[in-house]
Amino acid sequence: MSEHVDVVVIGMGPGGEVAASRLLAGGKTVAVIERELIGGECAYWACIPSKTVLRPPEAAAGAERAAGVGGPQLDWPDARDYRDYMARHLDDSGQVDSYADQGAVVIKGEARLTTPGTVEIDARQLTADHVIVATGSEAVTPPIPGLETVTVWTNRETYTARDLPRRAVIVGGSAAGVETAVFLARFGVQVTVVQRSPRLLAREEPPVGDLTQNLLNEMGVQVRNGTSPTRARAEGADSVLDLDDGTSVRGDVVILATGRAPRTDGLGLDTAGVRLGERGEIMVDEHCRAAEGVWAIGDVTAVMSFTHVAKYQGRIVADAILGRRPRAADYDGIPRVVFADPEIAAAGLTQAQADQASLRTVSTQTDLPATLARPWTYEREPRGQLGLLADADRRVLIGAWAVAPQAGEWIHQASLAIRAQIPIDTLLDQVAQFPTYTEGYLTALEDLHL
Repeated sequence: MSEHVDVVVIGMGPGGEVAASRLLAGGKTVAVIERELIGGECAYWACIPSKTVLRPPEAAAGAERAAGVGGPQLDWPDARDYRDYMARHLDDSGQVDSYADQGAVVIKGEARLTTPGTVEIDARQLTADHVIVATGSEAVTPPIPGLETVTVWTNRETYTARDLPRRAVIVGGSAAGVETAVFLARFGVQVTVVQRSPRLLAREEPPVGDLTQNLLNEMGVQVRNGTSPTRARAEGADSVLDLDDGTSVRGDVVILATGRAPRTDGLGLDTAGVRLGERGEIMVDEHCRAAEGVWAIGDVTAVMSFTHVAKYQGRIVADAILGRRPRAADYDGIPRVVFADPEIAAAGLTQAQADQASLRTVSTQTDLPATLARPWTYEREPRGQLGLLADADRRVLIGAWAVAPQAGEWIHQASLAIRAQIPIDTLLDQVAQFPTYTEGYLTALEDLHL
C-alpha cells in the first residue's frame, strides 16, 4: 500500500535540505529520502571539513605575516578533532530527528522512480505530486592502468583521515586539487600536483593560474603541469605514477581530484520521462523542471556544481511548487572561490568566454599593494591582484577575479554588479570604506578607461 505526500525529495544534501525546509515551512507534506547522511557530501566529506582544516594554516600564516605577532604552532590532532566535530562525527541522527520534528517523513534507503509520481524505497512505496531529485555527484576515477595496486584517496578519505601521509600525489589541479594541496602542504606533507592542462585552475583567466602556481610553489608544492598519468604501480611502500612525459612521481597516497559525475544510476528516471545529458546529468529547463512533476537541483544537473548554486536552485523549485511567483534561474555573476592562501575568487565571464560570445571588451589587472593602503596594514610583504572585464558597448562589468586576502568575501561586490548589470558609472560613484580591499574596485574601474 502506498503513502501519498505532496513532495518527495530524493537526496538530502544542501539543495535538498533547502527545498525540503522551505516546503515544510510552506505547509506541504514532504518525504525526504537519503541513502547516506542527511547533509550530503558537502557537510561530511567536502566543503565543511575541507574549509575547517584549511583555516588553521591560514590563521598561522596570517599571524606570521602580521607585524608584532609571535609564531603560532599548528596542531593536527586538535584540528582533526574540530573537523570531526564540524562533520558531526559522520552522524546525522540530529538531522533525522529535526526533519521528523518538522513533520517530514524521513526514509533512509535507495530510491527509485517506478512510474511518474511513484517512488519506491526497498518495499515501501510513495506517491507524490512532485518529486525533486537532488542526488548530487560522486568522485570520478580516471582510467589509469594499475590504479587498483596503489593507495588511492578521494575527497572522502582525505577529509576523514586520522593521520596524514608523509607524501601525497594529487591528480588534478582544479579547485579541489589546489585546496587539498594547500591543506596538506601547510600541515607538513610533501605534495606533488599532476595537472593535465598547461596551468592550474585552467577554466579561470591565465593570470589566476599563474598566481596560484606561485603560491603553491612558495608552500613547497611541486606542480607538474601539462602531464597525465599513464600507469600506476606499487614499488615497495610507494605509490608511483608514471607520466606521459617519461618521468614518474611517487608518494604514500595518490589523491584523485579529477572531477565529479552526476549520480543518476538506478533512479529509474526514464520511467518519468526525464532526459539525461552526455555526462549523465539531468536535463532541466530554466525553472529546474526535468519532466512533468519532476524537478532536479544541484550537482545532478551539472549546472555550476557548487553548494551555493544547489541551494539557489532549491529555493527556485520550492517557490514554484508553493505557487509563489515563478522565476527562472539566473547564473550570471555566481561567485567561484578557492579557499587557498590567499583566497582565489572569480565571478562572471572569462576573456575566452566573452570572445566566444563576440563581445567587445576591455580589461584591466590591478596590483593592490601598489595602489591601496589596506594590504600594508593587513600584512607584511602584502599580496593581491584584482582583474576586471567589462562590456565596452553596454558599459557594464561582465567578469572579475581576485587573488588576495579575503577575496572570497569581497568578490561579492563584483558578483552583484555583474548580476544586476549595474552601470560602470554607478560603480565609479561608490564610496568604499578606507582602508579596505574593496577600494581596489575603484582603481581597477578607472583603469578600464570607459
